[in-house]
Parts: sequence; structure tokens; C-alpha cells
Amino acid sequence: MSAAAPADERAEYAAVRSFLSGLLERMGVDAVITLTEREGGGILADLSGPGMGAVIGRRGETLDAIQHLTNYAVNHDSDKHLRISVDAENYRAKREESLVHLAEKMAQKAIKYKRSMALEPMNSYERHVIHMALQNYEGVTTASTGTEPNRRVVVSYVRPEEPKSRKPQTREWA
Repeated sequence: MSAAAPADERAEYAAVRSFLSGLLERMGVDAVITLTEREGGGILADLSGPGMGAVIGRRGETLDAIQHLTNYAVNHDSDKHLRISVDAENYRAKREESLVHLAEKMAQKAIKYKRSMALEPMNSYERHVIHMALQNYEGVTTASTGTEPNRRVVVSYVRPEEPKSRKPQTREWA
């Protein structure tokens, strides 16, 4: 944040820092909170320090909950909506990379075995990453199925289109 930032922007950063500090303290986690402006607006809160596993949780579920609570706490009395992303130890980028790898692996299996492959249940963002990773992948298509919280992506084999057949052969009978 620059020294010449508007007062409301400084207040937004202070609100995010204050909420996260209090929450992490109650969780018993000692973390350094770094706030930066996100591309396209909003704030990125990056957490670092010991004990980030507890902050991230299983498959990022605790981190998602912290992000949701932070957005609610900062925005609930505000006229304008500020988008706040919370990350810890670059977890989100690493998870996205592993999801893309998983998507490609499942696409290869779908093609090899010529059948549909269902992935484990995921949140909407993770399903979106899978769909985007395979949108131009030859030989497969993706679809989400099920209901929350058990909604999952299914990667399906698509048969290659048959080439247009030649003119039918005719036989002359004697």
C-alpha cells in the first residue's frame, strides 16, 4: 500500500488486518499478514509463519472458511463490496497446479480406457479449474454432477468423429 492511498482504502486494509489478526490469535496461530492489492481490485491477504497447516486445513477448507469469514466481516456494513482473497504459503497456486495435473491425468485415463472418470467432490472453484484445464483437451469433455457438497467433475471420453464416408460402392450383378 502506498503512503498516498485514500483514507477509505487505508481503512479497508486496517479492517482486514484487524479481523485476521483477531481470528488467527483465537486460533492460536502466529502468522505474518501481508496485504497487497489484487489484480482487478480487491485485497490479497497472504499469511505466513509456523502452523500454516492448521490455517490451510484439509484441501484448503479452513483457508476457504477464513476467506469467507473475512469477506463477511469486512463487507457486512459496507455499501461497496470489497473482494478479499486469503492465501497461506502460496497454497492456492500450488493446489491449482495439482488440480491441472490431476485433470490431465484423468483425461488420459478416460481416453485410454474409453470411459468416464469421476473425480472426488470439489468446491465450485476447484471444479472450474478442472473444466478450464480440459476445455481444449482433444478426446474428452467435462461435466459437473451431483449436489453440494458432493458435487464432482466427470471427465468423459468422446469418440472421434467418423470421417465422411465415401460414395457407396455399387456392384453389378451378372
